[in-house]
Amino acid sequence: SPPIRQGQHVDPAKWRKRKAPGKDVVFLLDGSDSTRSGFPAMRDFVQRVVETLSVDDNKDRVSVVQYSRDPAVQFYLNTYTTKAEILDTVRGLRHKGGRPLNTGAALQYLGDNVFTASAGSRRPEGVPQVLILLSGGRSFDSVDAPASALKQLGVLIFAIGTRSADNIVFLLDGSDSTRYGFPAMREFVERVVEKLNVGQNKDRVSVVQYSRDAEVNFYLNTYTTREDVLDSVRGLKHRGGRPLNTGAALQYVRDNVFTNSSGSRRLQGVPQMLILLNGGRSFDNVDTPASALKQQGVVVIGIGTRGSDKSELQKISYDPSYALSVTEFTDLPSVQEQLSSRKAPGKDVVFLLDGSDSTRSGFPAMRDFVQRVVETLSVDDNKDRVSVVQYSRDPAVQFYLNTYTTKAEILDTVRGLRHKGGRPLNTGAALQYLGDNVFTASAGSRRPEGVPQVLILLSGGRSFDSVDAPASALKQLGVLIFAIGTRSADSRQLQEISNDPIAQSLKRCLFFLSSCLFSVDTAKKDIVFLLDGSDSTRYGFPAMREFVERVVEKLNVGQNKDRVSVVQYSRDAEVNFYLNTYTTREDVLDSVRGLKHRGGRPLNTGAALQYVRDNVFTNSSGSRRLQGVPQMLILLNGGRSFDNVDTPASALKQQGVVVIGIGTRGSDKSELQKISYDPSYALSVTEFTDLPSVQEQLSSVMMERKAPGKDVVFLLDGSDSTRSGFPAMRDFVQRVVETLSVDDNKDRVSVVQYSRDPAVQFYLNTYTTKAEILDTVRGLRHKGGRPLNTGAALQYLGDNVFTASAGSRRPEGVPQVLILLSGGRSFDSVDAPASALKQLGVLIFAIGTRSADSRQLQEISNDPSYALSVSEFTDLPSVQQQLQSSVEAVVIDASPESPTVTVDTAKKDIVFLLDGSDSTRYGFPAMREFVERVVEKLNVGQNKDRVSVVQYSRDAEVNFYLNTYTTREDVLDSVRGLKHRGGRPLNTGAALQYVRDNVFTNSSGSRRLQGVPQMLILLNGGRSFDNVDTPASALKQQGVVVIGIGTRGSDKSELQKISYDPSYALSVTEFTDLPSVQEQLSSVMSTVPVRAPSVTPIVPGKKVTDFYLPKRKAPGKDVVFLLDGSDSTRSGFPAMRDFVQRVVETLSVDDNKDRVSVVQYSRDPAVQFYLNTYTTKAEILDTVRGLRHKGGRPLNTGAALQYLGDNVFTASAGSRRPEGVPQVLILLSGGRSFDSVDAPASALKQLGVLIFAIGTRSADSRQLQEISNDPSYALSVSEFTDLPSVQQQLQSSVEAVVIDASPESPTVTGMLTSTASCCSERLPDLCGETQCGTKQRPCLCGPVQQRCRGQFLSEHVHHKRGCFGFGQRAETQRRQTPSTPGQPSNTSGTTSLQTPPGVDACKVFHRC
Repeated sequence: SPPIRQGQHVDPAKWRKRKAPGKDVVFLLDGSDSTRSGFPAMRDFVQRVVETLSVDDNKDRVSVVQYSRDPAVQFYLNTYTTKAEILDTVRGLRHKGGRPLNTGAALQYLGDNVFTASAGSRRPEGVPQVLILLSGGRSFDSVDAPASALKQLGVLIFAIGTRSADNIVFLLDGSDSTRYGFPAMREFVERVVEKLNVGQNKDRVSVVQYSRDAEVNFYLNTYTTREDVLDSVRGLKHRGGRPLNTGAALQYVRDNVFTNSSGSRRLQGVPQMLILLNGGRSFDNVDTPASALKQQGVVVIGIGTRGSDKSELQKISYDPSYALSVTEFTDLPSVQEQLSSRKAPGKDVVFLLDGSDSTRSGFPAMRDFVQRVVETLSVDDNKDRVSVVQYSRDPAVQFYLNTYTTKAEILDTVRGLRHKGGRPLNTGAALQYLGDNVFTASAGSRRPEGVPQVLILLSGGRSFDSVDAPASALKQLGVLIFAIGTRSADSRQLQEISNDPIAQSLKRCLFFLSSCLFSVDTAKKDIVFLLDGSDSTRYGFPAMREFVERVVEKLNVGQNKDRVSVVQYSRDAEVNFYLNTYTTREDVLDSVRGLKHRGGRPLNTGAALQYVRDNVFTNSSGSRRLQGVPQMLILLNGGRSFDNVDTPASALKQQGVVVIGIGTRGSDKSELQKISYDPSYALSVTEFTDLPSVQEQLSSVMMERKAPGKDVVFLLDGSDSTRSGFPAMRDFVQRVVETLSVDDNKDRVSVVQYSRDPAVQFYLNTYTTKAEILDTVRGLRHKGGRPLNTGAALQYLGDNVFTASAGSRRPEGVPQVLILLSGGRSFDSVDAPASALKQLGVLIFAIGTRSADSRQLQEISNDPSYALSVSEFTDLPSVQQQLQSSVEAVVIDASPESPTVTVDTAKKDIVFLLDGSDSTRYGFPAMREFVERVVEKLNVGQNKDRVSVVQYSRDAEVNFYLNTYTTREDVLDSVRGLKHRGGRPLNTGAALQYVRDNVFTNSSGSRRLQGVPQMLILLNGGRSFDNVDTPASALKQQGVVVIGIGTRGSDKSELQKISYDPSYALSVTEFTDLPSVQEQLSSVMSTVPVRAPSVTPIVPGKKVTDFYLPKRKAPGKDVVFLLDGSDSTRSGFPAMRDFVQRVVETLSVDDNKDRVSVVQYSRDPAVQFYLNTYTTKAEILDTVRGLRHKGGRPLNTGAALQYLGDNVFTASAGSRRPEGVPQVLILLSGGRSFDSVDAPASALKQLGVLIFAIGTRSADSRQLQEISNDPSYALSVSEFTDLPSVQQQLQSSVEAVVIDASPESPTVTGMLTSTASCCSERLPDLCGETQCGTKQRPCLCGPVQQRCRGQFLSEHVHHKRGCFGFGQRAETQRRQTPSTPGQPSNTSGTTSLQTPPGVDACKVFHRC
C-alpha cells in the first residue's frame, strides 16, 4: 500500500476503471474544530466520489466515519444498499466538532470496528478495502502503529490533507556559557525541522545565533527544501562571545528577520513563530523588544535551562505558559511534544467604514468585504475578536470587540448593517475616537496582553480634517493599520494613516463595482433593435420600421463588419432575425421592410431586456462581445413597463451593452433613463412619427468609443540558465509595458518569475500607473534556481494570478493575456496546466530561445503561430512587433460555453438524424445512400470514428447507438437495412432534444467528455411543427456541431437556427440531389471548430478537492419563492428572508444545476429577480439579504400565481421547463387570499410546476392545500419565526419528488398494474390523461420519483412502449406472463408487472 502522504493526489476515476468484484470504501473525515468552515467541501467531495461508484448492483459499499478526539460512525458498509440512500445521508452530515485531533485512535477504531465482517466489510471474500482520509491538521497522537495495522489487513489508504504554513525562527544562545550544550541545541532544531513541511509556499525556517549581538545563519527565504535546511543546521558552529544581550537579539530578529525582504509572510497572514533557546539571564533589558514582537503578532516560545531567569523568559514568551524549562540542553527532547501543541495567536480586528453620503451605493460591497474577512477569522475559540465602526461627520460603533463571542453573531450583525450617511468625512476624528474608545480594555481590546491590534479602514473620499496626529497615536499604541481606498480617496493621506507603504498594495478599490472595459474594433458593431410591438403601438409601428431602415442604411453590414438583429416584444419577446442571420445590408433591409406588427399585452419591457441578454447577445446568435466588438441595443418604446426593468437593465450594462432608449410621450421617462446606458442616452419624441428628429442624436451616441483593455501577465524564466539573458528579458517587458494604456485603468500588468517554483513580483492590481510598473520592472533581480518547472508555474498562474482577488478582470470579460519568456525545456509536464489556462480563456504567447523546446512552447500556446523563437534573449526586440500584432489581432473567446480543450481530431462521434415523416417516403432511399457514402469515408472503430442513426417524425427512434457497432462493415449493413419510419407531425425540436439526452451520452457511446468531437448531421424535408430554439441551443452549449441539410420543403431560417453556424445550413432541391452537397459536407466536417465540454482537467500535484470530478450531472431544478409581502407580514418578513437564505444555501447554484427566483406580492406581484438574473449562490444570497418588505393590501394570491405562470415560469425569464428541468414553487403565506386561487394554481400544475405552500396560523389551510400539488405539501407554522421547524420536511419533500432527468440513468417513475381502476385513479393527477392505462404510447407524467424497493421496481430502463414508460424488461414480462385467475388479461394492451405476494401495486404506485 502507498504511504499516507499529506496532499496526495487521488483520482476517483480509478474507481470506474475496475470491473467486479467492486470494493469497500470507507471515508474518514476530520470533524475537529479546525475543519468547521471546510466541512461542506469535504461533504461535497464524498458525494462526488460516491456518484462514481457502483452501489446499486452491490459491487461497491460505502461507510463514512467522522472523528476529532474520538471517532463516530455515520453509517457502516452494510447500512445502505443504494446510492440514493448514501447520498441523502451524506448531504445531511453535520460537522462533529471537538479537539484534539486523534487520527491514530481513529485509524485503530476503523480496524477494530469498521473493516470487519459484522460491519459489512467483505475483506474475507477478497474484496478490495479502501480508506480515504480527509484531514485538516496534524494528529495529536501517533499514527504509525494503527496505520501499519490497517495496511497489514490489506487496506489501501489514501490521505488528503490541507496545506498549512508557518514562518519559524530559531534564536539560539551562542554565548560562551552554552558551548557544551550547543550540540544538544542543534539536534533539537534538527528534530523540530524534520517534522515540518518545508517549502516556498509551506513552512519556512530561519536560524539566528546571538551573544553580545546577533548573527543570521540563514534567512526564511534562503532554503526551500527540508533537506537544505537540515544540511545547514547540521553544519552550525557555536559562535561564542559575551555578554548575553537577549533584548538586542529580539529587537534584531524583529527588524531584520521577520521582514518581507527576509522571507517573512506576516503581511499575507502566515503565522510567525520565534523559538528562543536560552541558557542565562540577559545583560540588557528585554521588555520593549519582547512587547514589540508580540504587537507584531509573533508567537514567542522561550525555552530555558536552570541558568536562565524564569520571570524574564515569561516576559519574553507570548504567554507565560509558553515559557518552557529544562535542567540542561541535553533534556530538550522532553519539551518537544509540549512545543508542538502551542497555538498560533489571535488578534483584535477593528473595521472602520466610511459611511458618508458618497459611499451609499458602495456600502453593500463594503459590508460583503467585511463578511468575507470575518469568515477567515477564528472567533469561536476566542482567538480573534472583531469590532465594526461606521463614521462620517462623527463615528458610531456598530459593536465592540467584546460584544460578540461567536462568528455567527458577528456575521448576522454585519449582514444587517445599514448605511449611516452624513457629511463631511472626518477620518481624523474617527481614528482619535478608536484610540480613546475601542482599542481599550473596557471595549474588549487585549492590547495589554500583547494580542496584535489591527485596524482596517475602508474609505471612499478625502478626509475633511487632519489625520496625522490621531494616526500617529494609534501606531504608538501598536495598532497595525491597513487603509483601503477608492479612486475618490486621497492615496497620500491613506499612506500617512497606514503603518507601512507595503499596506498600500491594498489601496486598489476592493469593493466598488468598476465598469467593464473591452477591446473595441470601431470598424464594426453588433446592433440589436428592440421594438415595442404591443397593442398600443399599432399605428406607430410603420414609423418605427422606417426609422430602423434609415439607421441600417447608414451601417456597413457584413460578416466582419456591422451586424444587425431585430426583436419585437409585448407580453414576451420574439426574434425577427438574429445577428448572424443576414450578412448583407440588402438582406437586412428586405427583412425590416417585411416586419409585421406583433400585438399583445401587457408590455413586459423587463422580460424583453432579459431575453435579448440571454438569447441575442450570445455567441451562438452572432454576438461578438467576447471578441471586443461593441454591443448596442436600441430600444423603441411606447409605454410604461408592466414588470420591473431594474435588474435586467443592470445586467445588460454589466455585460457591456450600450443601451439607447427612445420613448414617446406614453413612455415613462425615469424608466427609460434607468434602462439606458447613461441617462443622457434616453431620447424622447412626442410620437413615433417624430423619430427622424432624433436620428442625428442617435448617430452621435453610436459613434462614441468605449475604451479597450486587457490583463497582461509576463511569466519570466528565472532559472540558473537565464542569468546572462535576464537583463534583455527585463528590457523587453519594459518596452511592451510602454505600449500599454495603464494609467486610465484600461490595461493591467503582472510579472511572475519562476524556476523550481514561481514567485510573484507584483499582481495585476498592485500598481495603477505605468510609472510604478516600470520602476518595479527596472529593479527586478534574477531569481535563480533549478530545475525549470514551467507546468507548475502555469498551474500557479491559474490558481493565484488570473483570479479576481489578484486583480484579474476575467469575470468582466476583459481579455486575459499571458506572455511566457522561456530559456529551456520544462522539467515537468505542461499539457494539463496549459489546457486549464486556455479553458479559463487565457490567450498564451510563448517566446523561447534556441535552448527552449519549440514543440513544448507550441503545446503551451493557444495556436502554434503564437509560439515565437529567438536565438538569444538579446534578440527579443526582433519579435516585439510580431507579438503585439498577434495580441491585437487575435480573438479571445473567454466564453464558458466554449472552453478550449485538447480535442482528438483523429476520431469523431457522428450522429445522423433522419426525417422519417410521411413527407419523406420517396426521398428516403436517397437519404440512406447519402449516409452510406459518408460512412464509407469514415474510419470506423472502437477508438476511431463512431456512428449512430436516429429517425424521427412525431417522436424519435434510435436505429443504432454510437457504441452498437465497432466496424464500418457492420454500420453499413445496418444502414442498408434501414426502413422508412413514417408518421406525423414533424417534431424536429423534440428530436434534437432526444438525441442530446439519449444519444450524445456516455452510456450510448459518446466520448464528449474525453474531448472527442461531437457531430450531428440532420437531413430534413419540412418545417418543424414544434419549436427548435431551446433544444438547438442546448446542443450547441453541449459542444455538438450541427450540420443541417434541407430540401426546398424545409424552412431555411429554421435550419440556420439549428445549425452550429448559419453557414453550416446546406440546401438541396430534392433528397436525390444530396450527392451535390457531399463535398461541401466533407469540407465542413474537416474544418469545423469543434468545441469540447467544459470538464476541468485533473492536474498533477493539485488536490482532488479543488476539482469537480468528471461525472454525469444531477438534474437540478428551478426554484421560485413567492413571498407574502402584504401589510400583515411586516414583522414576520425577516424570518421569511432568513428561511429563503437557508434553503438557497442547500442548492447547487454555482454549477448551473439549480436556479432561483424570488417574487413578492400583496395586491399585485413584484419580481425581485428572475431565474436567469443570477448565476452564483453568492449573488442570490446578497440580494435576498437586502430584500425589503413590499407592503400593500389586499392579498391576491390567485393573481400572483397567474403572474408566475405568465412571466416567471417562462423560458425568457430563465425557466428550463422546456428542457425538462423540474419546476418548484415555494409559497410563504400569512393570510387568506382575497381572490380565487383554484384556476391559476391548476394552470401552474398543468405546466408541471410542483407547488409547496407554507402558511402561518392566519393563513387558510384548506386554500393552501388547494394550491399545493398534494395536501401533504401544505405545511403549517404558528409564526414565520417557526419556519426552521419545517425546513427539513420541505427539503425532503422536494428531494422526494424532483425528477432525475438524467439520460444516462433514467428513473422509473412509477408502478402500474393492468387494472383500469388503478390507472384511472392515480394517473389523472400526475399525467392529466384518464385513458393512459389503455394506451400503447408513452405517457409523460409529472414529477414522481420512485423510491420503492422490490424486484418489480428494480429495473432502471429507458422509456420505450407501454403505459408509464416501463421499458423492454416490462414489455417482455407482459408478453411472458399468462393470464391467471384473479388477474385481468392483457388483451387491452396494458402493461402488467409481477408484484410480490400481498403487495397492492396500486398503493405502491401511489406511495412512489
